[in-house]
Amino acid sequence: MKAVAIQAFGPPEGLALIDLPVPAPAAGQVLIASEAIGVGGSDAVIRRGTLATYGFQEGHIPGSEVAGTVTAVGDGVDTSWVGQRVWAFTGVGGGYAEQAIAPVEEIRPLPAGLSAVDAVTLGNSGIVAHFGLSHAHFAPGESVLVRGAAGSLGIMTVQLAARGGAGTVAVTTSSAERGDRLRKLGATHVLDRSGEGGDDAPSGYDVIIDIIAGADMPSFFAKLNPNGRMVAVGAVGGMPPADFGMTMMAAFRKSMSFATFSSDTVAESDRRAVRTEQFDAASRGELHTVVHELLPLEQAVLAHRKMDTGEVFGRIVLTP
Repeated sequence: MKAVAIQAFGPPEGLALIDLPVPAPAAGQVLIASEAIGVGGSDAVIRRGTLATYGFQEGHIPGSEVAGTVTAVGDGVDTSWVGQRVWAFTGVGGGYAEQAIAPVEEIRPLPAGLSAVDAVTLGNSGIVAHFGLSHAHFAPGESVLVRGAAGSLGIMTVQLAARGGAGTVAVTTSSAERGDRLRKLGATHVLDRSGEGGDDAPSGYDVIIDIIAGADMPSFFAKLNPNGRMVAVGAVGGMPPADFGMTMMAAFRKSMSFATFSSDTVAESDRRAVRTEQFDAASRGELHTVVHELLPLEQAVLAHRKMDTGEVFGRIVLTP
């Protein structure tokens, strides 16, 4: 089968199309013939080598979510899964392949009205957005700023904050055109990448969901209200400065909070319940997925180039 591996960490050109044997599912696993593969911000972070300390090595196959048809199951897995169309979380990698392995507890059947492409656009993003807002103790009526809202995770956070009754949903983005599209999805205020905007923009926010991190992250503490909470749910802009906490300490009397969030800390049963609910909502048209472009698997390098240049609105999906 064809797969895409990281042959050298760094720019997208380090990705290469390779041939691999079709894997066999072990006990508790399923094999999926992929119809759609989500290209996520975490894939780009891993490819750049930013997470080298986590043990990623050359030869790693990126990709954490696929959708397609179960073709085989391992020991202990109900054989009725064979032939079913499912979404699957493959873990920290293994998704950029014509056939992928996933634990049976990390697959969900696709509702009749949800395509494989929509499933990989919503699957992980919806979960991180939902539980990221929960981790920030977001409550109806509060003001929310989504930093880096143009990707699939940001788009889902905007929608869920709006659906959850936020008094304000501000976004940072790179263009007026993107801002207009985000307004249609629930944003009330559009700011530039530095968090500045029109005269009617709030002076502070109760919750900031930060997808970017990077060198500019500390400047956003100044945009938190007293008792405000910032939650970093990603680091597509790289790691923040080592001393970023000093900015919070300088504003000690505002009682601000900072936290990171990874869906790894959410119980599998809770992820499953929320994902099922979100898939059903999307199939009814109550949640909207945004697909930037469909590209064949062999054009994974192009997909990552587009991500690195910041031109992607929504999600790029690879199709074997």
